[in-house]
Amino acid sequence: MEDIDVEVPKYFICPISLQIMRDPVTAITGITYDRESIEQWLLKGKSNNCPVTQQPLPTVSDLTPNHTLRRLIQAWCNENASLGVDRIPTPKPSIDKFHFLKLIKQLQHPDSKMKALKELDLLAAKNERNRKYMVEVGVPKAMLSFIVNCFKEDCVSGLEEALSVLFLIRIPSAEAKLLPKQNDQIIKSLIWVLGCEINTQVMVKSHAVSALKSIIETASSVVLERLEPKFFEMIVGVLKQCTTRITQQGINSALHVLLDACPWGRNRIMMVESGAVSALIELELGSPEKRTTELILGILFHLCSCADGRAEFLRHKGGIAVVTKRIMRVSPAADDRAVLILSLISKFSATSWVVHEMLEVGTVTKLCMLLQLDCATYLKEKTMEILRSHSDDWLKFPCIDKTVLT
Repeated sequence: MEDIDVEVPKYFICPISLQIMRDPVTAITGITYDRESIEQWLLKGKSNNCPVTQQPLPTVSDLTPNHTLRRLIQAWCNENASLGVDRIPTPKPSIDKFHFLKLIKQLQHPDSKMKALKELDLLAAKNERNRKYMVEVGVPKAMLSFIVNCFKEDCVSGLEEALSVLFLIRIPSAEAKLLPKQNDQIIKSLIWVLGCEINTQVMVKSHAVSALKSIIETASSVVLERLEPKFFEMIVGVLKQCTTRITQQGINSALHVLLDACPWGRNRIMMVESGAVSALIELELGSPEKRTTELILGILFHLCSCADGRAEFLRHKGGIAVVTKRIMRVSPAADDRAVLILSLISKFSATSWVVHEMLEVGTVTKLCMLLQLDCATYLKEKTMEILRSHSDDWLKFPCIDKTVLT
């Protein structure tokens, strides 16, 4: 219609999209909108008010199909089809909550569960309204229960669909908090998925780590204190896989999981023993995106707070160099973590060769440069503390600005 001068009746136009309505619905305020436009307006949280009258609109369920207007629009489109106006088909009836409840029940029967899973996956991908209804009727919990059953039965059939549904609708934090008794089984089940060999394992494992992130970030301290070595071995294994075997989002989810588990000393020890330090440095050497770097440096800071973590950090020849390189190149948050890592190394593990390496890879120079920036006061103090602690050694080298060190 862009190149054809056709006058469209004003009441055919959606007030939001300013396009001809394909599925007109009338709100309780009396204003008619295209269903997709008003649902997106309400479901995505732009506002809970009617865009035209600014009166409150409770929910999408209060939208009434305007069949009369739809028929008028369809008739007008048919009459003007010769002028290039597209015909508008009759919209399919919208799916309600009862349909999703029916699909959840079908998951209990072996003969219908795969069909139900596939339909849930398709509906979740279709629109925001479906995803909202699925959360409200308990689909996330049903998917987690299905995955736990797969783990118990050692069966991978349906895992791809169930994890895809979880990824699309997310696990609401409020719902995750209602699963404390099942958390142990859910965590074990998702870790089991990471070890499964599945044809579509890139997406399956990425979605599994994403689900695990949602569970871990709302888990109680009791659950996080009971994590086992295998848990960290599998998560670190994810980080060691290149992006051809897991998505970038999957990597970030795995990093979030480790970061959430870091506050407990027992967990930090298990991470170090599982090879996390080396895996994180190798991942950072690949120059990942900003958020990934911030997560990596955050975890390394926690791991370097223990002696074994610092030893592993220094055992890797690229550790000090890559942390140094990230200063002033990523973000203030990355600067913060990088300086704190170097502070821990400088304070507790500064052998003569470490002090020399910090000079050789440019750590001293970078810290001197950081002092010239407008950064947080505590960060400057921490930087000065590092520089002064080994100034006697570094002053022996003519390339160092002695005024800064003294």
